[in-house]
Amino acid sequence: MKLNRTTRRANGMTFLEIGVVIVVLFCLGAILFVGARGKLRNSDRAANIMNIRNVQQAVRAHQGMQGLLEGAPLPMVQIFGNGGSIEGYLTQPVPPAAGLIYTYGTTVPAIGTLYLSVGGPKAADLGPAAGTYHDW
Repeated sequence: MKLNRTTRRANGMTFLEIGVVIVVLFCLGAILFVGARGKLRNSDRAANIMNIRNVQQAVRAHQGMQGLLEGAPLPMVQIFGNGGSIEGYLTQPVPPAAGLIYTYGTTVPAIGTLYLSVGGPKAADLGPAAGTYHDW
C-alpha cells in the first residue's frame, strides 16, 4: 500500500542557503584581493628594477662616450634632461610606488655599484636583492 503524502515546498532559498552563498562569495573575493595585491607588488618591483637598469645604462653610456674614469664627478644633470650628452634619451624616473625614494650618485660608480639607490619603507620589498646586479 502506498502512502500518499502531499508535501508542498515553497519556491526560493532558505536563510541557510543564502548564508552559504554569501560566505562563498566573500571567500572568493578575499582570494582575488590577495592575488591582485601580489600582482601589483610584483609589477611595482619590475618597474623599479627597470628604472634602475635604465639609469645604470645611461650612466655607463655617458661614461663611455666621455671617457670618464671611476670616481669622476657625474652630476645627474649630465644624465637627465637639458644639456646632457644623451639628451632626450632618459628622463628622470619616478618611483613606481609610494614609499620609495630614489637617490642619485655624484660620481661615476665602480663596476658592480649602482648610480641610483633606492630607499624608503618599501625599498626592501621592491628593490633588487643584494648581489643581483653585479653583472650589469
